[in-house]
Amino acid sequence: MTDLALHTPAPDRAQRRRFGARISPAFGYAFALPSFLLMLGVLLLPIALVIAMSFTDYELGATEFSFVGLENYATLTDDRGFWKALINTLYYVALVVPTSVVLGLLLAVLVNGLTHGRKFYQVAFFLPVTSTLIAMATVWKYLLHGTIGPVNHLLVALGLPSIEFFGDPNFVMPALAIIGIWALTGFNMVLFTSGLTAIPEELYEASAVDGIDSPLERFFTVTLPMLGPTTMFVVITTSITAFKVFDTVAVLTRGGPQGASDVLLYINYLEGFQYMRIGLASAITVVFLGIILILSLVQARIIERKVHY
Repeated sequence: MTDLALHTPAPDRAQRRRFGARISPAFGYAFALPSFLLMLGVLLLPIALVIAMSFTDYELGATEFSFVGLENYATLTDDRGFWKALINTLYYVALVVPTSVVLGLLLAVLVNGLTHGRKFYQVAFFLPVTSTLIAMATVWKYLLHGTIGPVNHLLVALGLPSIEFFGDPNFVMPALAIIGIWALTGFNMVLFTSGLTAIPEELYEASAVDGIDSPLERFFTVTLPMLGPTTMFVVITTSITAFKVFDTVAVLTRGGPQGASDVLLYINYLEGFQYMRIGLASAITVVFLGIILILSLVQARIIERKVHY
């Protein structure tokens, strides 16, 4: 049987082509159909329903509703609370995204250069990602408390005035941003670490031959350009995550004080599940999705020009 198998002629290219021609393209569509149905039911259909409801006056639990066209969007343009929430969200994103990306890159470079204890530091910095943000928000509320918080005790010990981080409209968004940076930096560090391990060592050897011996010069000449694809991915995913801030606001501030910490998803939650105005909440969701889509496309377009694949 072994000799027969060894001497059996392999099918030539024409035979393989004829065999492939007998396979109907319908088989390929049949294999793709379950994935398409899953994407349609879980992703595309809900988005289409939200867009459709944004043109109605539907209220949660109501049996009747009517088509109102662009009335919900017109309401948002005249709503000062919506614009304040949008500005607060953009302010939060502007604080969280660059800081968490830069810190994640810095930690990745430092930890990757260690010869001992690398795994320990990687796990330690990644722990915030594995923790429940709602539970940790309570810890941060204690740390930044205006009277009993350790941070304010340290400020007083240094001769500085204490700060009501969650009670002062000027400090509430930076305080929330600190929590967001703490939660995202570890995840960004892991992504950048993966990018660093993919850089060929030969590039560093070639740079040394060219006289680039300084670690800072090697970082800007070799490391940073080769991390272009990773940086683009990190910036876009971090921006989307920062835009979705909701947990810390709902647990710590509930939009206060005086609406200083209102963000898009929190007022969306209030409109939909407190005031039951699903039509208006759907319009906020559509605006939210549109902003994220435009921001992601612009970031990808700008960063991709400087990316080396």
